[in-house]
Amino acid sequence: MSLRLRQICLVAPTLEPAVGNLCGALGTTVFYRDPNVAKYGLENAVMPLGETFLEVVAPFQDGTAAGRYLTRRKGEGGYMIILETDDIAPWIGHMASVGVRVAADLDYPGAYRGLQLNPRDTGGPLLEINWSAPGTYHPAGSAWRGGPASPAIVGATVQTDDPAALASRWADILRQPARDGAIALDSGIIRFVPVADGRGEGLAEVDIAGLPWPAGETQTLCGTAIRSVA
Repeated sequence: MSLRLRQICLVAPTLEPAVGNLCGALGTTVFYRDPNVAKYGLENAVMPLGETFLEVVAPFQDGTAAGRYLTRRKGEGGYMIILETDDIAPWIGHMASVGVRVAADLDYPGAYRGLQLNPRDTGGPLLEINWSAPGTYHPAGSAWRGGPASPAIVGATVQTDDPAALASRWADILRQPARDGAIALDSGIIRFVPVADGRGEGLAEVDIAGLPWPAGETQTLCGTAIRSVA
């Protein structure tokens, strides 16, 4: 079973100006808006970065999980880490074996299956493992195909009060070893570091290769550190 970092989701009180700022800085554009997120009281915008994707969601009504997350983390920022597998079936039984409940089972038979995991069981930001039919990526529609190969999301950093413990927990969930505070996937890496900004546990940084600014430089966009890497 392959497992790769395919998508990062950020959350903001409103889509603009967050989406416009991201598009301008990263050299991308909005290719898709998913009507299905409306049932969760959200609107979204999906931007391709090579064959990876950056999404921003914003609540348009009270009482949403995303709205509560905005309050808990004191504003806009990282919301979800989304991983893609080539075979979703083994992950369904595995979650029960490691004591992780599925908060949302998104099932479009033959096209897509997404398991959004309960953050009370995983710790950290929301974590999703999904599968799309070969040659497609359902959460991003189809207009992204044929775009430039870069930039691309290659890493995510989670901050937490106990990085070693959370890395170990995610290692069990993802069936990958944690080494030196990081979990290497078939494509992409997830790192675990101490909380450094007073905003508590969550997704703190996204690494993107091929950005139009120097490697090693970081810009804060939508409340998230976006780091350029070679």
